[in-house]
Amino acid sequence: MTDYVQGDPMRHNVMKGMLIGAVVLLSACHQKPDESKTASEQQTSAPVQNPDILPYLNIQTQQAKYALPFCEKKNCIDIDIQSLQTQDHWLNQWIEKSQSQVIQAQILLKQNLSLQQAINAYVKASDEWQQQFSVNKPYRLHMSSRIASQRNQYVLLQLQIDSKQADIEVKDRQYFFVADRKQQKNLMILDVIENSQQTQLDQWVQQAYQAWLKKQAKDAQQTAPKKLYWGQAEWFFDGEGVGLHFRANDIVKNSKQLDIFLNKAQTKQVMKADVFRRMF
Repeated sequence: MTDYVQGDPMRHNVMKGMLIGAVVLLSACHQKPDESKTASEQQTSAPVQNPDILPYLNIQTQQAKYALPFCEKKNCIDIDIQSLQTQDHWLNQWIEKSQSQVIQAQILLKQNLSLQQAINAYVKASDEWQQQFSVNKPYRLHMSSRIASQRNQYVLLQLQIDSKQADIEVKDRQYFFVADRKQQKNLMILDVIENSQQTQLDQWVQQAYQAWLKKQAKDAQQTAPKKLYWGQAEWFFDGEGVGLHFRANDIVKNSKQLDIFLNKAQTKQVMKADVFRRMF
């Protein structure tokens, strides 16, 4: 029988640096014969960089770059986004895009917006709320960002938010995104699963879903879908395998968080071989 675990998806946080190959300078043309090397000898002795090894990210924590409207009132919107800066220009853009998606999700938007545009939309939603009644408070949104795991070209980004919108307060809400730096692509779970193994993965997911559903409130059980649709779900990876992440109320209202973990053997069975080899 397959065992599943529900809880915090970050079982191990592992970050590894990668080495940058050395550059060998060619000898001067007029060296003494006993000190010089021929061109062929120098070419043979020069180290060859592995194209599969990407430069070390050198991750730095910093405030995201965005602007807020000038506020003369006492009750001003509170937005604080802690971001990351790396030496990979594409990855920096991908992080900002992921942050934009999370901000939009708080106000039920799903558009191709820049980080600044997403913040502008969030400010607008807050203003509209305040205009309804004089006692309404502006929105608050704090976001932290971290690279939770990294395996060769694969990077797992974890975004956490604390927010207060209208009368709803949220703490420690997690979002996960996986990137392939080599292909410069955001990866969904179906991108890394063998087509022939999707049925097997679906069986494991549905088994875990039914076990989770039995623990939910009666009203949630009655209104929840009979089958869990996971193709577009957020996923993560760590030292043991991959998993799927569903936040509270993602599946049905008044439900709890669901995390479905696959162990290493299960992950190897369903994942594309080349991805598994590089990720684990």
